[in-house]
Amino acid sequence: MKTFNEILKIRDEPETQAGSMAKQRFRIQKSDDGKMQAFGWASVAITEEGVTIEDWQGDLLDPEDLERAAYNYVKLYREGGEMHLRGGAAVLIESVVLTTEKMRAMGIPEGTLPVGWWIGFQITDKAVWEKVKDGTYSMFSIEGEAERIEVSGQQGSGN
Repeated sequence: MKTFNEILKIRDEPETQAGSMAKQRFRIQKSDDGKMQAFGWASVAITEEGVTIEDWQGDLLDPEDLERAAYNYVKLYREGGEMHLRGGAAVLIESVVLTTEKMRAMGIPEGTLPVGWWIGFQITDKAVWEKVKDGTYSMFSIEGEAERIEVSGQQGSGN
């Protein structure tokens, strides 16, 4: 198993050695300045290569749990905040959880995209948008609560 840091590439950051990657994070993948919209991965459970990702807290997220959490977020919240300190900075405008089954149904070849949650937000606060534009806020952070369950004998598929 590889960790979150080992999996997702920072744009323009070179690999450190053959077969391994530098420190990595999810990045905002697309933005539209005129519309004040930002899009990217909220969370990835399994990479395109089939590697399970360990997140910043050292946790693994089962794809079914990610899907359930994403649906609950869309159903109950949809609001984006600023650094988990205040709300009212953005509104969710796009959300899709890409599972192996959904990608197969859409005709997306296996290994093309990760199993994960893709989101888009309409930024409603101009000061927050300026921080997105200048790179201060370069990735999404989804706040939530979960019950941590110890997994024993877990065999990872990476390093």
